[in-house]
Amino acid sequence: MAEWIGINRRARRCYGFDEIALVPGDKTINPQEVDANFKIAGKKFAIPILAAAMDGVVDVTFAIAMSKLGGIAVLNLDGVQTRYENPEEVLTEIAKASPQKATELIQSIYTTPVKEKLIAKRVHQIKTKKGTAVVSCIPAHAERFSKIAVGSGADIFVIQSTVTTVRHISRQYKSLDLYKFCTSTKIPVILGNCVTYETTLELMATGCSGLLIGVGPGAACTTRGVLGLGVPQVTATVDAAAARDFYHKRTGKYIPIITDGGMNRGGDICKGFATGADAVMIGSSLARAKEAPGKGYHWGMATSNVNLPRGTRIYVGTTGSLKEILFGPAKVDDGSQNLMGALKTSMGSLGAASIKEMHDVEIIIAPSIQTEGKIFQADQRVGMGK
Repeated sequence: MAEWIGINRRARRCYGFDEIALVPGDKTINPQEVDANFKIAGKKFAIPILAAAMDGVVDVTFAIAMSKLGGIAVLNLDGVQTRYENPEEVLTEIAKASPQKATELIQSIYTTPVKEKLIAKRVHQIKTKKGTAVVSCIPAHAERFSKIAVGSGADIFVIQSTVTTVRHISRQYKSLDLYKFCTSTKIPVILGNCVTYETTLELMATGCSGLLIGVGPGAACTTRGVLGLGVPQVTATVDAAAARDFYHKRTGKYIPIITDGGMNRGGDICKGFATGADAVMIGSSLARAKEAPGKGYHWGMATSNVNLPRGTRIYVGTTGSLKEILFGPAKVDDGSQNLMGALKTSMGSLGAASIKEMHDVEIIIAPSIQTEGKIFQADQRVGMGK
């Protein structure tokens, strides 16, 4: 699998979504009759798409709307929703900032400390409207924030950092014991992020209920440019899926993997499932919803880092309601709306009756898949040429 890149050094070829295609099946299924449900820790969701824990995507209102449609939206406990009683004001400031000043402004806004009372308040607001309360924070805050969130009725807790491992070494501070945390927390825990077979196996052994797969592929993330880190999402997902299946065979426990980032249209999401994902997490596509708090803007989770920002603010616009983006009818021609319709139609054409069967469809390496025969679309910047 590896190629020589110099004397005594080999490197493995890895693949992203634009480099592969899915081969139609030898049978087809009515798209209305496929099962695209997602299960995690005994909970079942009609939409196998999670809204990323980003401040331009998810607030209380968005989380409630996503819940009513049958999905999960993750609220960032390290973000503006728990730093400000009225986050609307600072979100408007971020939206109005010039591209040159946006990062500096975001850094300044995020220096206001998180208020523990707001953690409880936001969870309570979601639960009061019968929403699914899924919340996220970095490992350093997990022990403190999780107690408040669990006590307020949260349903799932997510620990998320650029790279998460079981063996984090530090002399300056005490590392979070993931084994202890996952087994002692009274609600399901999702861990992220990782991209390798070995790390996936080790994290699954902690007792977590799910894993986020992906380092740096997000539309507003700059980790790959700033740190040089990352594995293209197709290879990262395939490797993680292999670890999941091995762990399941060895222990009898099936831990779902959630491919996080790098998908901005229906075809990418379909490929995410075909490469082995049980669910996907997206940000920029959902930041375009009328319900999203970013007012057409979207920024990376690490944009606010005061010393080394690893994200940026991007303009994605507002193209429709959350329901239109997830279920249609689509009013745009680039595959960024009716994502569930795209998934089910793809499943039908592939002959996959369930997400599990999507894992077994044929995948080919096809670097021309995005450009073959699309010269007019590219020239006119419509459809796949945008």
